[in-house]
Amino acid sequence: MEKRALSILIPTYNSDCTSLATELCRQADAVAGLRYELIVADDGSTDRGMVERCRRVEALPGCRFIARAGNIGRAAIRNFLAREAQYPWLLFLDSHMSITNPRFVETYLQSHGDVVYGGYSVGSGEPSSLRYLYEKQCEPEHRPEARRTRPFQHFHTGNFLISRAVMTAHPLDERFRRYGYEDVLFGKTLKAQGISITHIDNPASFLTFEDNARFVGKTEEGLRTLYQFRHELQGYSRMLTFTDNIHLGVVKSLIRLWHRLFRSAERRLLCGSHPNLTVFKLYKLGYYLSLKD
Repeated sequence: MEKRALSILIPTYNSDCTSLATELCRQADAVAGLRYELIVADDGSTDRGMVERCRRVEALPGCRFIARAGNIGRAAIRNFLAREAQYPWLLFLDSHMSITNPRFVETYLQSHGDVVYGGYSVGSGEPSSLRYLYEKQCEPEHRPEARRTRPFQHFHTGNFLISRAVMTAHPLDERFRRYGYEDVLFGKTLKAQGISITHIDNPASFLTFEDNARFVGKTEEGLRTLYQFRHELQGYSRMLTFTDNIHLGVVKSLIRLWHRLFRSAERRLLCGSHPNLTVFKLYKLGYYLSLKD
C-alpha cells in the first residue's frame, strides 16, 4: 500500500520536542504529494515552562499541540494520539529522540508492511553518563540484522510506523502506566495476531542523556513494571529468562543478601561520575530478585 497520507505523532512529558517536530515537518514538506499532519500530545507535564516551549509547534503548518491536564501513562497517550490522527499511516517518535537521516520520513514512506520499526542509534557521550554507556553497549543489538533474528522481542515504541487500522484494532495495553515494557507486550500481541514487524535501518538517535540518578530511577521503575507483568512477558525479557534459570534457591537468596548489604553503595557509584556497567547489571539483578521478597 502506497504511503501518501501520514500522521506524525509525538507523545511528550517534560521534554522540548520543537526541534524534532521542525525537522520532521521540513522533511515531510519535501516529499512530493504527501499529505501529513503532526500532533504533539503532552501527557500532563509538571514543568509548565516546557509545556509552553512545546506549544510553539503550533506555529508550524499542519501541526497541532494537545496539553492533557493529567498524566495517563505511556501506553494510553500513544493510543490517544492514534485516535486523534486523521491519516491511515502513523509515525510515532519519542520526544527526546533526534533525526540525523535527511531522508528519514521518505525512508519510512518507501517501506513495506503494516508495522515498521526503524531502530535507534547512539550519538557521542561522556563516560560519566550511565545511560550513554548502557546504550552504547547495547547498540549492536539494535542493528536491523540483529533485530530480525527476534523481530517481536526487538521492538520499541520510540520510533515506528504503523497503519492506523492495526493500531486501533490492537492498541497498547493501558495497564502499563509507568515506565517500561508496554512496547514488549505490544510485540507479543502482534505476534499472537499474526501481524509481522518489518525491521529497517532508519534509526532515530540518542543525542542527549538524562543524569545518572534519573536513569537509575527509571531503571528501577521499569523493573517494578516487569515484575508486575512477569507472567505475561515470559519469553520476552532477558531478566525473566535469566532469573527463571537460577534453579537453586540458595543462589537467589545470596543475590538478595548481597543487594541488601551493598545496594546503597552500588547506587551511589551508579549515580556518581564514574558509573560501571558490571555494577549496573548486578544492581538490576539484585533489585529485581528483591521484589520477590
